Amino acid sequence: MHRTVSSARGPAPRTLVAGADIGGTFTDICLLEPRTGRSATRKVLTTHRDPADAVLAGLAGALAEEGLAPAGIAIVVHATTLATNALIERTGARTGMLTTRGFRDVIEVGYEQLYDLYDLHLDLPAPLVPRALRRPVAERTAGDGERIEALDGESADAAIRFLVGRGVESVAICFLHAYANPENERAAADRIRALAPDLPVSISSEVLPELGELPRFSTTVANAYVQPLVSRYLGGLKERLRAAGHRGAFTVVNSRGGTMSPETAARFPIRMLESGPAAGAHAASVHARRLRLRNLLSFDMGGTSAKICLVRNHAPQVTVEFEAARIARFKRKSGLPVRIPVVDLIEIGAGGGSIARVDDLGLPAVGPKSAGSEPGPACYARGGREPTVTDADAVLGYLNPEYFLGGRLRLDTRAAETALDEHVGRPLGMSAVESAWTVFRQVNEQMARAAAVHASEHGVDLRRFALLAFGGAGPIHAAHLARALGIRRVVVPPDPGVLSALGAVLAPPCFDLAASYKAELDRLDLDRVNRLLAELEARGQALLDEVEAGGRREVVRQVDMRYRNQRYEVPVILPPSGELARGGLPAVEGAFHRAYEQRYGRTIRGVPAETVTWRVSVSAPPPAAALRPPRRGAEPSNARPGDPSGRRPAWFGGGFVDAPFYRRTRLPAGARLEGPAIIEESGSTTVVPPGARGAVDPAGNLVLEL
Repeated sequence: MHRTVSSARGPAPRTLVAGADIGGTFTDICLLEPRTGRSATRKVLTTHRDPADAVLAGLAGALAEEGLAPAGIAIVVHATTLATNALIERTGARTGMLTTRGFRDVIEVGYEQLYDLYDLHLDLPAPLVPRALRRPVAERTAGDGERIEALDGESADAAIRFLVGRGVESVAICFLHAYANPENERAAADRIRALAPDLPVSISSEVLPELGELPRFSTTVANAYVQPLVSRYLGGLKERLRAAGHRGAFTVVNSRGGTMSPETAARFPIRMLESGPAAGAHAASVHARRLRLRNLLSFDMGGTSAKICLVRNHAPQVTVEFEAARIARFKRKSGLPVRIPVVDLIEIGAGGGSIARVDDLGLPAVGPKSAGSEPGPACYARGGREPTVTDADAVLGYLNPEYFLGGRLRLDTRAAETALDEHVGRPLGMSAVESAWTVFRQVNEQMARAAAVHASEHGVDLRRFALLAFGGAGPIHAAHLARALGIRRVVVPPDPGVLSALGAVLAPPCFDLAASYKAELDRLDLDRVNRLLAELEARGQALLDEVEAGGRREVVRQVDMRYRNQRYEVPVILPPSGELARGGLPAVEGAFHRAYEQRYGRTIRGVPAETVTWRVSVSAPPPAAALRPPRRGAEPSNARPGDPSGRRPAWFGGGFVDAPFYRRTRLPAGARLEGPAIIEESGSTTVVPPGARGAVDPAGNLVLEL
């Protein structure tokens, strides 16, 4: 914990920005004073029964340790996995669905593809709405927007009464071609509000007005499924923050790393699915810009999972294709299709709490099941009996039992040894430390394989990248992961254990909107296109006004294009302002050919190019744009800066070595050290293996050269 925010009485009212990130194991808090860039952090165990408890406890602890009052916080920015967990655990609302006659089974038929062709007993994701609650109604709209059949009121009312009688708590309206003309969906929503005024309604023409029935229906149903839960949670947290003395604003991180108002998040909770990982990726992009690193691999390893993201040209990669709640966690087509703007990252079930075992083939395996915070790893002494990656790290000597979480949680290394010996060592004929080394290597190899596949899918050579390591467990494993990937430089920023919370603080207000209009490029109705883009921008500006009225805004416009009748599109950037004119279309077509060739290695000249979906992103400057080096805390110590705080045995394969360990707050800029060495701080630990060198740069980053 850096005592760096201010004097004991605190700064003038409402000058702090607070970030809160809820993970599966820990909830992270970061306080930032934008004028100076000084920060304070806190890491507490996640409270799964009510995640808001950990947020409030973490904020209170950070403020109390710094001698600050809640009234000094200007804005709380929140990242959470609540919506994701509800989809995975199937704890959302009892949801009903109104849909066009003949299309009630779209969300169940899915892709019409098996994610594993050779598994005869394949489990498929069950739809969020059972068939009995998917009610067809009489209506029909054509693909060009012509309303062939207006909504039949009697048919709709009968379906609504049926759903209300079955106790549904939320309704999704998903009509055919509603993206082209939303009139029938809006009419159905009006009838629901007349018959059941308190019933939450999600309509596909608002949630996802895009071509493609499966992703549009599935995304809208998922939005309806989590809407009551998220709305109650955000409303309750906002009230509890005010009751605790917070008088500032409150915003929520969305899946592409920007922020939105809690009101927008309650209407479109599906936009929160990757909230926490996106905040971490955004923080990595901020560091990439500061360090002038054009190619950076963001590596966020927390207690439950590891997230890996490519940051290129100082920005994380963004996609609109996403799957939630996969049955086979790393197999495409095994989850619920969701189309939202989301940071393009790969998530691996490899965190500090990932459970180690011997599988049915007699081989060591790690994850994806996690011990979480309840009961947690065996070494937490909270009732956990199964060995985890954190237990292996403790047995190998990488973690200081007396200084975990800055000394607020004492680790029981003996319990970790017992768990590893019972579940891994004895079945494999190994000692506890050998089984710990096996688990350590296994999880590193799993992450390396996942990162290599992710990189190959994007056509990049990771040997040209640096690796930014954060999360509570990331800096422990970073050097070994980097070596496996051929990466020679690892950067560990200050306070890496809570970097996602800092990413929330640094996130800009941002919202993306889209609408489909499919036409060949040379047959575009440009009046319609310009009107559509203007409407999207106006809606984006209005949504940002909910966060912060007025101010400077940045607008990015693009269109998804393909060769005629292809299935997949590529994004093409448009001029940021001004109306599209016929004379500008050749430049758009040229940009499409280049983007297509970059992705697929060829073009298909002679086949007309067509537009599919038009997109507008509107963003504003973040509330805390400053990110300056933290002021070094002066902990009471007799050791000179750069001298180790002590030594302890650490295992690096083949035997224990006597490794020095350092408190990071005592390492000044310019300090250099040789591996093996261990650098400790309150929220994380960095391992410098033999053969590696470390140095502290002027910004306080720990840079490892391999």
